[in-house]
Amino acid sequence: MLGYNAAMCLIVFAWKCHPDYPLIMVANRDEYYQRPTALADFWEDQPDILAGRDLSGGGTWLGLNRQGRFSAVTNYREGLEFPAPQSRGELTSNFLTSNTDISQYAQQVVDGGNQYNGFNLLLGDGDQLYYCSNRQSQIQQVYPGIHSLSNHLLDSPWPKVVHAKKALEALLKTDPVDPDLLIQCLHRRMPFDDEHLPDTGVGLEIERMLSPPFIFSKDYGTRCTTIMLKNGQEETTLIEQTYKDDGAQGERRQFNVGLSD
Repeated sequence: MLGYNAAMCLIVFAWKCHPDYPLIMVANRDEYYQRPTALADFWEDQPDILAGRDLSGGGTWLGLNRQGRFSAVTNYREGLEFPAPQSRGELTSNFLTSNTDISQYAQQVVDGGNQYNGFNLLLGDGDQLYYCSNRQSQIQQVYPGIHSLSNHLLDSPWPKVVHAKKALEALLKTDPVDPDLLIQCLHRRMPFDDEHLPDTGVGLEIERMLSPPFIFSKDYGTRCTTIMLKNGQEETTLIEQTYKDDGAQGERRQFNVGLSD
């Protein structure tokens, strides 16, 4: 076991810079293999939410609802962490069930950030995209462009996020957008050279293991890749590709969601 904060995750996304898709998002969820997880689906207790589900904490790392909202969370890596009063997965699911204005919700999250271990949170309502973290005081509106989020602040230039942004940027020039190629943006398994790795307090051996976009180890690794494509008609395609404990592909699910009245 790592002994450090898990659910590391990596997200790369193009926001309002593609002619057909205002949002193109690719995300890897990294977690302990033994942590129980439900595959992406509409939730029985919240039927407007489409997301995978962490069955330990009850929330999700990435999801959307039928009203056009979406959200995603990553952990902020800073070495050892201790139990916090609230689960970070609630930050995403609470937004998806809320009618609170997006910027107001982001500010509320930052104001109550001491209830959570370190997090990064993306919030979208179709027209706006916000980023916030309990490791910086200001909420931030995300402007058009290609962005990345791993386990530091938005667009921190860690090697794997630089790699992923370049891979996504190249794919935006292809027509049509191919989900299989999008998934490949986050499939590099080779660690980066030591001199380029961040020092986040977990030690060099773990920094190496966590350095590629796709993580694989004995107990911990990339559990799924999620693609989110939102078109100009407010229709969203969500694709979840899961992986087995040996890193091989598992089940793939695809959903197409339009705005509900």
